Parts: sequence; C-alpha cells; structure tokens
Amino acid sequence: MGQSVLEALNVRVVGSGEEILVFAHDFGSDQSAWQRILPFFLRDYRVVLYDLVCAGSVNSDFFDFSRYSTLDAHVDDLLHILDALGVDRCAHVGHSVSAVIGILAAIKRPELFTKLILIGTSPRFLNDIDYHGGFEYGEIEAVFSAMEANYEAWVNGFAPLAVGADVPVAVQEFSRTLFNMRPDISLFVSRTAFNSDLTGVLGLVKVPCSIIQTIEDVSVPMSVAMYLKNHLGGRSTVHMLNVEGHLPHLSAPHLFAQELRRALSR
Repeated sequence: MGQSVLEALNVRVVGSGEEILVFAHDFGSDQSAWQRILPFFLRDYRVVLYDLVCAGSVNSDFFDFSRYSTLDAHVDDLLHILDALGVDRCAHVGHSVSAVIGILAAIKRPELFTKLILIGTSPRFLNDIDYHGGFEYGEIEAVFSAMEANYEAWVNGFAPLAVGADVPVAVQEFSRTLFNMRPDISLFVSRTAFNSDLTGVLGLVKVPCSIIQTIEDVSVPMSVAMYLKNHLGGRSTVHMLNVEGHLPHLSAPHLFAQELRRALSR
C-alpha cells in the first residue's frame, strides 16, 4: 500500500476506557457493522476499528490479488495496525473470517492478546470424514458460480439468508456493504475463506477464547462451536445466543452487546 495502512484501512480509535478492544468485521461488511454495538463499550474501552482491505469502503487499488491469496496477509495487516498504534495488549472481537484472522494473529503474537472473542466462526467450512463444517464441495462451488454469473442477484438472495432473522434494516445494511464490494474481489476473498483450514493449528492458540454462536446460522453449524471449544489450546467458553442468523450484531444488537460484555468479563 502506497499510503499508511492506518489511512488505507480507515483505522479509527474511539472511546475513553483504558483497556483496548479491537472490533474486526466479516467478509461482506465494513466497520459500520459495529455501529449499534459501539455505544455499549465506549465508556469502558478504547475501541480500535478498521476495514478489511476487501471492504467496499477501501480503495480497491489496495487489493493485491497475489498478496491476499491466503489469510496471512490479512493477519499482517492487523498486526501492522496494532504496532502502528503502539498497542501492546488488547482483546480481539472478530466476526467470522476476522475471528479466523484473530486466531492466526494470536498464534503468531500471543503476547498481544488478552482474549479472543470468536463470533460465528469456523476453522473449516468444508465437510470432512470426521468434521462437519456445513458445506459440501459442490455446494460451495455453486455459490461461487452464482456470484460470478450475477453478483447483484446473488447479494439479493444471500443477504436475507445470512441475516436469518426477520429484521429488514439488518438485511438492508448487509446488502449495502456487500454491493459496495467489487464483485471480483468479493469472489476472490470468498474462495480464500472457504478454502482455508485451521483445524490443524487450533491447538497452538493459548490465548483464552470466548465463542459466540447463534442457535441457527446458515454459514456455521452449532456443532462447530463445540469443535472449537474442544480443539483450541487455551481456555475457552461457548456463549449461545437465542437468535437466528450469521450477523447478530446487526439483527439483535442489544442482546449481542450484553453477551459480548459477559464474554469479555470471564
């Protein structure tokens, strides 16, 4: 990136607390996904927000297809941001792919993280002989084909499915950020995320983790939360949210914020 990573990825630091909390959004969103959650944390934390390089709010010229062919470059972006801000200890709140990025960052630099909050995440989306990630290979390829054939139609179908609950404002908000993404970047990042497999490295995570999972998520089966709990190397807890969908911070922000506060205090 020609300009500073802090500028390029729209890094913001808000709040007046002493402890540092990083909010990291999922594929298809940007940092605005946290707007209904922030008020619950600004008094007690200093909150770091940023956009993944694939987000529609970031200049697409910064997306280097060869560099971002694995999740490692996203991990480097996160660590670069924390170093540039002079952060030496923080809790990381990651949704879906950003939770995976947080896991990899905590393996690389465990001293940086006091806790990982893993929201609706999966170490592997593809089913295997002894692992249920939620998707067969053919199903994932059908998703990619649909994205490639007609991105607008795919977004219109996927957004309500992902939100899961009957919350039109959440569907509208997620659709907006999905539409903001350049379709070729969206497809590329989806392939990278769906083809990633962290099952072999979970035991290397020694940072305490709290797993937040909704009762029904089109992207992540409930069994994955227990798989994470049983395979992460550090102490971990599971927090079930009695709501549907992959984006509880958009569809049920009050309930989500309460559970997040509980997870951070354990």
